[in-house]
Amino acid sequence: MTTSSNYQAPLRDMRFVLHELFDVSAHCRQLQVELDRDVLDGILEEGARFTGEVIAPLNRNSDEQGCQLHCSEVTTPDGFRQAYRQYVDNGWASMTGPQAFGGQGVPQMVSACFHEMLMSASLAFRVYSGLTESAVLALYRHGSAELKQAYLANLISGEWTGTMCLTEPQAGTDLALLRTRAQPEADGSYRVTGNKIFISGGEQDLTDNIIHLVLARLPDAPPGVKGISLFLVPKVLPDGQRNTLSCGALEHKMGIKGTSTCVMNFDGAQGWLVGEANQGLACMFTMMNDARFQVGLQGLGIAEAAFQGGLRYARERLQSRSLAGAVAPDQAADPIIVHPDVRRMLLTQKALTEGCRMLATYTARQLDLEQAMGADHQAAKRRAALLIPIVKAFFTDVGQEVASLGVALYGGHGYIREWGMEQLMRDSRITQLYEGTNGIQALDLIRRKLLGDGGAELNALIDEFAQLAEAAQAHEPLREMAQAVSQRLREWRELGQAVIAACQRDPQEIGAVSVDFLAYSAYVLLAGFWLQAATRAQQALAQGSADSGFYQAKLHTADFYWRRLLPRAGAHRDALLGGANCLMAMAASDFSF
Repeated sequence: MTTSSNYQAPLRDMRFVLHELFDVSAHCRQLQVELDRDVLDGILEEGARFTGEVIAPLNRNSDEQGCQLHCSEVTTPDGFRQAYRQYVDNGWASMTGPQAFGGQGVPQMVSACFHEMLMSASLAFRVYSGLTESAVLALYRHGSAELKQAYLANLISGEWTGTMCLTEPQAGTDLALLRTRAQPEADGSYRVTGNKIFISGGEQDLTDNIIHLVLARLPDAPPGVKGISLFLVPKVLPDGQRNTLSCGALEHKMGIKGTSTCVMNFDGAQGWLVGEANQGLACMFTMMNDARFQVGLQGLGIAEAAFQGGLRYARERLQSRSLAGAVAPDQAADPIIVHPDVRRMLLTQKALTEGCRMLATYTARQLDLEQAMGADHQAAKRRAALLIPIVKAFFTDVGQEVASLGVALYGGHGYIREWGMEQLMRDSRITQLYEGTNGIQALDLIRRKLLGDGGAELNALIDEFAQLAEAAQAHEPLREMAQAVSQRLREWRELGQAVIAACQRDPQEIGAVSVDFLAYSAYVLLAGFWLQAATRAQQALAQGSADSGFYQAKLHTADFYWRRLLPRAGAHRDALLGGANCLMAMAASDFSF
């Protein structure tokens, strides 16, 4: 049976992106990390074995069984505890942690590939460890020496997990409405009281301790977001006593049912301040930016799993004859992969998924350079800040689209639970919502990034890709594609300036153009990466590569992308130029039924 649990990591494509497009070995040397090609490939191969053999088989049952709550205690689906123990014992949990506290310091360019594998194998399983890594980053950047010493080593090793506790029933995106309170104590700790919802991994049976990073207000805090502080609140206190916090309920969800999504009650729970008072949002953004990149990888992982399932089924399923005549005359019908519309769906899946993998690796490189605090620190920080909302929003939109195409490829079987495709579609839907909805990501791209510097970083990014596109025109087979990409890059620059001018005239335009501008930007970015991939493939074929099938497939997919998917950018351009008035002119009372 071709089900979503038959996952195999796309090692060949990952090696292509890491080694041939971005020279990950040189990147490691720049970061002064001793990882040669053999070691890097070994990490990928072992990660593929672990995710394919240990994690992927858990995915369907985790959806069927879900998590269970009894007397404030949560049990995860069968097999999760044992798999998590292997995850920790094999060192996967400590991959990205700082070496000073027992981590391996593996660059994001490498770890992102393994994390994508985890997302493909079982998104619900990955959520627990993903948030822990974000908590590590926030604590490492902003925590006191005492808190780091007490908590980082066990978080990095995976012996403990971490959460981020932001959302409250009345305060989702608008954290200015947050009500959770923190009362200072004589011993320097605080008593945190309040209720948080949608807390992934808020309670579980994988680890003995859970370290909650909680946003709350001090008694004298100013109103709004300027009065929010961040607190570390452990499930188990340093003296071994259980803290006064509990899981009040588990949410009954559409997907990722193997992840415990909790209502958390803090009843005067003891905690400690992370960073400066009233600077909690700045501290949390360190965590949120990493989490948003990871959520983007969730969309990519879902897309890869859906593409693999769809491709296997299209090769196996016999239905009708090819329009050009029988392809398999010895069988009752031809495999559906011969039909043009099936090819359209498969190539859309492949082009979007592999394009996103290139952008993910490029973004991971910026995150590495930013965290290294070297000469490229500030430039990488600006570039990563520009890309993160695109990665989070576009990748998760792609995950949903590719999963939906996966369901379509299976036909009626795609609608049936046992095949696993509909689970991917349900699991992926949350990725477009949490860690800031995709609409919020689009607002962030316009307000903080584009308007924040007048388009300077966007233009720097366009300049980089324009040089690559100009160089690609020297390759005769790629000239037409390179010219099309160059034209879109010029259009992107002009559109950016038009958007800035419109938003300065009318602030309503910020929200009116944001989603379409983000999508436009993503499609043009992927075109740039597909042009790079095609250029490398052309070079490899000219050199007589023995892996000619792989490189020919790259050229064919690149050709499909710019002819059939890049035109979507034009529709987004036309839509955003339609202005805000058509959205805002109707009175709210006229939205009647």
